[in-house]
Amino acid sequence: MAQKNGNLQNLPIHLENIWEISKQLNLASPVELADLIESKDDKEQILIFNALSPEKAVTVFEYLPFKIQKHLLHALPTEQKAFLLNALSPDDRTSFLEELPSDQVTQLLKYLSPAEKTLSLKLLGYPEYSVGRLMTPDYISIKMDWTVKEVLDFIRTNGRDTETVNVIYAVDDQGVLIDDFRIRQFLFASLTTKVSDLADYKFVALNVDDDEEKAIKIFRRYDRVALPVIDANKVLLGIVTIDDIIDIAVEEDTEDIHMIGGVEGLSETYMQTPFFQLIRKRIGWLIILFLGEMLTASAMGYFQDEISKAVVLALFVPLIISSGGNAGSQASTLVIRALALDEVKLRDWWKIMRREVFSGLLLGTVLGVIGFFRVSLWSQFSNIYGAHWLLIAITVFLALIGVVLWGTIIGSMLPIILKRCGFDPAVSSTPFVATLVDVTGLIIYFSIAIVVLQGTLL
Repeated sequence: MAQKNGNLQNLPIHLENIWEISKQLNLASPVELADLIESKDDKEQILIFNALSPEKAVTVFEYLPFKIQKHLLHALPTEQKAFLLNALSPDDRTSFLEELPSDQVTQLLKYLSPAEKTLSLKLLGYPEYSVGRLMTPDYISIKMDWTVKEVLDFIRTNGRDTETVNVIYAVDDQGVLIDDFRIRQFLFASLTTKVSDLADYKFVALNVDDDEEKAIKIFRRYDRVALPVIDANKVLLGIVTIDDIIDIAVEEDTEDIHMIGGVEGLSETYMQTPFFQLIRKRIGWLIILFLGEMLTASAMGYFQDEISKAVVLALFVPLIISSGGNAGSQASTLVIRALALDEVKLRDWWKIMRREVFSGLLLGTVLGVIGFFRVSLWSQFSNIYGAHWLLIAITVFLALIGVVLWGTIIGSMLPIILKRCGFDPAVSSTPFVATLVDVTGLIIYFSIAIVVLQGTLL
């Protein structure tokens, strides 16, 4: 496969020879062709796409990034544009249209047949990011009183244009979902067996108004390739397939990773995102974090008397606050991911808190012991910490325990608080937690120093 793709990449793409190589292009897989088109400039993309057969072009179009899809569709003649839009699967067409401004959607809807236009308007009418936008009406539905022979004959006649035939759905006369069946149940059953004899009346379904995040969790939990979509009356409206869920899951995970890193989610790939848009996505968080770090400077100013009396305290500021920030970032990342995978619920906050308190105490103690011995060891060979080096070592030991403990509590609880308030837990990003712990860590450190060093250095 890699060799074929390499051969495609080496093909000379010119207006003069495009029809000579069209046969070779049409023999390639849709994924290979999509990769080839994506690697070429605008003019070559149009040449390659126009050289494909109509059916091949539709399949390849579904694999292309939105930006290239938009470019190609704009360049197509009216007749080819109409064919492409009508031939796209309903879910893929909806995914494309919902990315466009409303005025462009209105223009493109004019190219659709009455039936496809009605279907597209119906799908676009569902709430944004809902299962309704993801579903396709291309599925196989059967009746419970059919025989296995009737089911197989129906699949042979009507299954060619459906999204999948791996799962078959039984409905009643009102379209209410009764059960779902794997195709192999019919393949290994007697032809005279009734569908009702194979039913267990157990199925997993999505509600049309469920959000995408819930759909991802259900697919992960039940390990399905497709799930039916029903309304409040349990009427079967369509199905959602695993390929669409994988695309959404990748987008969701990418957005969370960006937010954890303190960057707004990118709508395109890193290299395809315009430079100034990339700057805009980053500058907001940087300004917020910069303003937050200004509070750190204010905290340092508040303790300037203590620092002037014991300058040695300033030597350990980066060590202590970075340890707290790192611990908080670890806890935040773990909890955000656990929430995303539905491993923990909001009601588990106390269990998480208790777990992180003990973790913070143990982690802080380990770092505190290392810090204590570091001060002690250096004091044996130099006078850098002065005559009260032991008190300095105790201060560092206790401060590390306090700051790391506080960091783990903040890092673990902030995502839960945000989710409880209806926000994305990923907003409690690593830089945000680190900045927050920096400010509070200074207060903890100098407060401990005032108590331990009272009457000596302070």
